[in-house]
Amino acid sequence: MRHLYRCPLRWADLDLLGHVNNVTYVDYLQEARVDMFRTHAPDSRAEDLAEAAVVVRHEVTYVASLTFGPEPVAIECWVTEIRAASFTMAYEIFEEDEAGERTVFLRARTVLTPYVFATGRPRRLREEERESLSRLLEPAEPVRAPTAPDVVDVPGGAYPVHVRFSDVDVYGHVNNVKYFEYFQEARIQLLVTQGRELGAGHHLVVAQTDVDYRRPILFRAEPYDCRTWVSRIGSTSVVFESVVRDGDEVLARARVVGVCIDSASGRPAPVPDAFRALVAR
Repeated sequence: MRHLYRCPLRWADLDLLGHVNNVTYVDYLQEARVDMFRTHAPDSRAEDLAEAAVVVRHEVTYVASLTFGPEPVAIECWVTEIRAASFTMAYEIFEEDEAGERTVFLRARTVLTPYVFATGRPRRLREEERESLSRLLEPAEPVRAPTAPDVVDVPGGAYPVHVRFSDVDVYGHVNNVKYFEYFQEARIQLLVTQGRELGAGHHLVVAQTDVDYRRPILFRAEPYDCRTWVSRIGSTSVVFESVVRDGDEVLARARVVGVCIDSASGRPAPVPDAFRALVAR
């Protein structure tokens, strides 16, 4: 069984291109996930998953651009794996026409673990929670193990993460959605500092974002250190790696795949040679 949630769109969700910003989709996933927990919880204790389960990993694949409209967008979510102290969810954001033809905008998976905030430690799933999650189970391939590349320092790659008071949830931790925003700001700064993006007639569109959460980021006056660099350039794609650190401790990692788009045609295009040369330097 899949849970269906209809998520209203906001005008502020749009980016400069008039599309829902890649960061905002993760907020939609969170809304759908919480609605699923609260809808299917068998009792008040099982509802704890809506308020005391932390995200360990996000894998987000952007399929098509979503534009603003008065009608809510549909989100299906379900469970693909249940382990002793974690579970994995899958999502699909889509709309259907009158003939039932589905247009998919995004597919994603999230690994979560129940968490005891009083002790600051994860816990095992309770039996009633396992039973509740099992009703939504559609087994699928496990989430792939994350890689941990060495941090690379490049000009323009250092970005200070200043945590805003509004970034923090009721438990005093930065909400998992905000990490996507931090990595986006760091990525944009890297490109701007280098004096260019892809060059005239081209722009980057995010196709995939994977984020691993290691330790909570807390509200404080001092900024955290974020480092971003280009780890690979394909024929039409650019891969960015990022970390957020507190001193030498890595708090979160991200891997973002951007696709080079021809601005006139809206189609993927080869990465310009000038950009390749810039990264090589």
